[in-house]
Amino acid sequence: MDLNLLIALDALLETGSVTAAAQRLHRSTPAMSHTLARIREMVGDPILVRAGRSLVPTPRALELMEPVNRLLAQANELLAHGRDANKLAAVKRTFVIRAPDGIPVVFGAALAAALEETMPAARLQFLPEGHSDVSALREGRIDLDIGSFRGRHPEIEVEVLSEQKLVGAVRAGHPLLQGRLTAKRYAAQRHVTVTLRQGETSPVDAALEEENLARFVALQVPSAYGALVVASRSQLVATVPERTARTMRAGFGLDLFELPLQVPTVSTVMAWHPRHGNDAAHAWLRDCLKRVLGDPNWVPPPLVAHETRQPAKPRAKPGRHR
Repeated sequence: MDLNLLIALDALLETGSVTAAAQRLHRSTPAMSHTLARIREMVGDPILVRAGRSLVPTPRALELMEPVNRLLAQANELLAHGRDANKLAAVKRTFVIRAPDGIPVVFGAALAAALEETMPAARLQFLPEGHSDVSALREGRIDLDIGSFRGRHPEIEVEVLSEQKLVGAVRAGHPLLQGRLTAKRYAAQRHVTVTLRQGETSPVDAALEEENLARFVALQVPSAYGALVVASRSQLVATVPERTARTMRAGFGLDLFELPLQVPTVSTVMAWHPRHGNDAAHAWLRDCLKRVLGDPNWVPPPLVAHETRQPAKPRAKPGRHR
């Protein structure tokens, strides 16, 4: 069965003319006459018969007119569904995103709002990073992978979402911020860090090595969010991406500070399998993540200065009144 014949049949039934149908489909009249012969053989009916100088449809042709037109409309809708942004509102899918814990914590609300506006019937499901599970994209178990990773399968598509600097975070009143903050004093602290993926190196440790310094990592946790929780409940120093730190600062009672080192920014990368390249819903989600995570208008509150914050002077006791 050649389904292309349905397109020609639809044109012939609507125009009632071999010549007009040929012009609509950008074919020659002899080619359309040949196509009509094939349609007659497929359907087992003459479809169009001559009445004077014109052609008229047979009863069988009249029966086919509406269902053929409907089938072609459905086929066009099916094929255009992946490209037409107006169809996104009808998308009913669950997109699975593997990302550090800080991504849904910091950006989850903004992503949910954008999803509700454009794809209200779709859902986002965030999964924690899996350091050893590198085949999830290829096998289709996740739709997107977000992180600072560098190792990946060669066919995977990647794009940088944002560049962030790293900042330090300590619980309020931490002795590290009492006095001038130097690289030596920073390195001398006990630290909590985020566990790196296999093959990755820490930009902080590389910067310390340039200064002939090294820090003691007392604890490694899976995410920046976890590092901030630990820092808020201990004397350990966390060094995490800026946006995550700023978002959690007030709720965790943290003080943030600029690192006393020349540490390069860290890239947050989004990866996906090429099978989703032309999927409009998937493409919209990728664009949404780029807009939200890479928003240049995001303005954080100021950092704590390195110098000692002078404690408030005690109030003088009121004198006794006679």
